[in-house]
Amino acid sequence: MPKRDYYEILGLDRNAEIEEIKKAYRNLALKFHPDKNPGDKTAEEKFKEIGEAYEVLCDPQKRAAYDQYGHAAFDRRARGFARGAGGFHDPFEIFREVFGAGNIFEDLFGGGRADPTQPQRGDDLRYDMEITFVEAAHGCEKEISVTKPERCDACSGSGAESNSRNRTCPTCGGRGQVVRSRGIFSIAQTCHHCQGAGRIIEKPCRACHGAGRRELSSKIKLRIPAGVDTGSRLRSAGNGEAGLRDGPPGDLYVVLHVQPHEIFQRDGDDLLCEVPVSFVQATLGADIDVPTLNGKMSLRIPPGTQPGTMFRLKGKGVRNVQGYGHGDLHVRVNIEVPTQLTAAQKAKLQEFANLCSGKESPISQSFFEKAKNLFQ
Repeated sequence: MPKRDYYEILGLDRNAEIEEIKKAYRNLALKFHPDKNPGDKTAEEKFKEIGEAYEVLCDPQKRAAYDQYGHAAFDRRARGFARGAGGFHDPFEIFREVFGAGNIFEDLFGGGRADPTQPQRGDDLRYDMEITFVEAAHGCEKEISVTKPERCDACSGSGAESNSRNRTCPTCGGRGQVVRSRGIFSIAQTCHHCQGAGRIIEKPCRACHGAGRRELSSKIKLRIPAGVDTGSRLRSAGNGEAGLRDGPPGDLYVVLHVQPHEIFQRDGDDLLCEVPVSFVQATLGADIDVPTLNGKMSLRIPPGTQPGTMFRLKGKGVRNVQGYGHGDLHVRVNIEVPTQLTAAQKAKLQEFANLCSGKESPISQSFFEKAKNLFQ
């Protein structure tokens, strides 16, 4: 089977710079390394092929010979070509040269690990809170109870009794980690003997059993600003889990869920509500009371107001949570049609209808003009 072109193997053109060659090799070598593809013979062959291509193209002399003669430059049977080129190195040796002989696993896949014997920041916590629509609009203060790992007062977070001594963990030698080798990879794991502390407590604290923390319930006061909405997140600094080995505490994040309102609907900082108006008020005009977040307000309904007409009350919406003013209140008129009429009311309406006979309203006239072809 003929060999593939080295440039094609690395996905490069023939004018590729050395940095491009190195980058392509690193990506492909990691992808097809046998330790990442156990039992996959195809991946193993690709890994060898990638190493061979890299060894040639990253060496100026070998690359020049390959560009001139192709694979024949390294065929020992082809006399006169690239004398002294010799054979190829072990692909695993090439890999180690490129990535270094240190803790390859951490360098490539973990970016290094924090020293487990050093102070460690506590984890952040999430708390979901439900508030009313009005509380979200105006802002409020709340007190919540959170049960979380707190620093143990009995041992001041050390995890040991006052007369106890600490000794270096014999398993990890105080490092908090043990290193295990798998092929070319060196994998650091938390020491199971000391749980990553690097030391053994002779007399663990009786209150926290050596953990340095224990579950306690805390009361936390929160100030909820005006204008928040569902999904708003508040940060309470330092109210997360206590840190380990005198590390700082994490933070508490409160996620808000706002209950729907029976009258108002919210759109950003604007509010929408529907107000019922009688047929007579809409026809003759009237002053009506409409609800706002700060009590009722008078709204003038002009004569001849049609169903669905929208009125805007500027600045009567929700306060912007960033402090950029207030939204508006949009009031939609909903004309009520009477359903239960007395005989006298029916008679008066019939009299009104007779007076209107033959006199179409502008809206009706426009509609029937557009629809006349459909009635023929």
